[in-house]
Amino acid sequence: MNRAPAPNEYRDTWAGELRASDVDKTVRVAGWVHRRRDHGGLIFIDLRDRSGLVQLVLHPESADFAVAESLRSEHVITASGKVVARGEGTVNPKLATGEIELSVESLSRLAEAETPPFPLDEDSDTDELLRLTHRALDLRREPMQRNIALRAKVVSTMRRVLEDRDFLEIETPILGKSTPEGARDFLVPNRREAGTWYALPQSPQLFKQLLMFSGFERYYQIARCFRDEDLRADRQPEFTQLDIEMAFVTEEEVIEAMEAVISEVLKLAPEMNLPAPPYERMPYSEAVARFGTDRPDRRFGLELKDVSDAFRGTEFKAFSGVLDSDTGAVLAINVGAREMSRKDLDGLNDLAKRHGGKAVAWAFVEEGGTWRSPIAKFFTPEQISAATSTLEGSAGDLLLFAADDRKVAQGALGGLRLELADRFGLRSADAGHDILWVVDFPMFEFNEDEGRWDALHHPFTAPSGDLDDPGSLLSRAYDIVLDGTEIGGGSIRINTVEVQQKVLGLLGMDPEEAQARFGFLLDALKFGAPPHGGLAFGLDRIVAMMAGTDSIRDVMAFPKTASGSDPMTGAPAPVDPKQLRELGLRVG
Repeated sequence: MNRAPAPNEYRDTWAGELRASDVDKTVRVAGWVHRRRDHGGLIFIDLRDRSGLVQLVLHPESADFAVAESLRSEHVITASGKVVARGEGTVNPKLATGEIELSVESLSRLAEAETPPFPLDEDSDTDELLRLTHRALDLRREPMQRNIALRAKVVSTMRRVLEDRDFLEIETPILGKSTPEGARDFLVPNRREAGTWYALPQSPQLFKQLLMFSGFERYYQIARCFRDEDLRADRQPEFTQLDIEMAFVTEEEVIEAMEAVISEVLKLAPEMNLPAPPYERMPYSEAVARFGTDRPDRRFGLELKDVSDAFRGTEFKAFSGVLDSDTGAVLAINVGAREMSRKDLDGLNDLAKRHGGKAVAWAFVEEGGTWRSPIAKFFTPEQISAATSTLEGSAGDLLLFAADDRKVAQGALGGLRLELADRFGLRSADAGHDILWVVDFPMFEFNEDEGRWDALHHPFTAPSGDLDDPGSLLSRAYDIVLDGTEIGGGSIRINTVEVQQKVLGLLGMDPEEAQARFGFLLDALKFGAPPHGGLAFGLDRIVAMMAGTDSIRDVMAFPKTASGSDPMTGAPAPVDPKQLRELGLRVG
């Protein structure tokens, strides 16, 4: 805490900030009873406030000793007294206030408390649903206090760095028009005009571009965003991002500014020991070739290798059929000298399927270079030797193979690589931390089912290359990846109406649909838009990684469950039929 609280009848000092230098001072503190202990006529109370804990001690002759005897965990109290040094042998080195205690002269109970449904004074494996149902209590626990305080420091640091660089914080609308950007919108009915709807923003993307057209040139916002999508540990229906946009810039200026922000933020977690910027950059093509994903976790090996050439001419149909295809490949990873049971090896097929593949073949390298594998009999010694050499295999190593369309095989082995890393503890805290930029993304992916192109990022990203050859286009996009998790992404944007219309057309929108959905953007582009670009950082993800938790719910004050519900308030919930009639709506 930076300064003492304003003195009042409840307190004049933060409990957790008292130190040996305060001995003989008379102070008043307030907070919750963390623990109470009776020791030979003395009563000890650990008092907790936001700043930490301090031990209170009451002697039998104290006027308020009876009050102290009646206290229980989570009662709210205020106490005053003299700071005294703890006796020899009673110092608590694990506590910041462990050298002192407060000899209480007066004590008052401000509120009683029922017994909490789970312990608040220890880290226990309490069911998350129970914690979320009683979130106000859960937030009292030290880990949650620490996480939420860290989040506040992260936001404060972001603001400080950006404001030092002349960025303006500007709010954009929450009620807007539905312009789907990949996920489903949350819709809000308009009572004043039945049949019309607002949409909650998936991001402030178009508004921040319009601010660049308006001449503000450097914008940021701690933006609340909404996406109606399936949830998992790092997804919530509402989330927060640091949204940034800059005018008259290239990729270099945006990346440099963003590195200045994120490097200052990550200093708040010095134990991560990340390098100072500039951060390494890796092309998208290299990332997916080596790691099977555009979010590479480089903290361990198990990199993908192309062993197609080693098996050309094989009679093993599972490989030869794939290699006859223009887009087919046999890819592999060397897991190293790690034993797996036959049951676990067979289970790898299910893992591969979970990540979009069909199957995984395995082989253990034996002394002399032969393989112990169900597929070894299908290959010549030369083929086995060539594949082992490409994978830098040695005796005892486990080799895994995926034969499929190259993109499918990359995705399957990339996912399997992470599953195995978790199984063997390769991504533990001991693995260290890694940060990099992924750049040079393809502009489009062809959607076979709908016979059109899809934007790999979003349709407002500036392309690089020949617009008449969509398959060869790269985009001027860049993602920042921390430990295999994308924590931010952005791009240089399209700043001419002609290019924007062309891109929307490649995505299957005729001029009428493009005008209906994005007319306000296209019209604004006609009046002179500067070259501009930006990025959005996922605030929840960043804080979760800095706090060392796997779930963003642990760094949000009031999150939803994995199903999107709020067990504390009961949301989502039915509403009064009168409200529906006012909106012109009917259920069922």
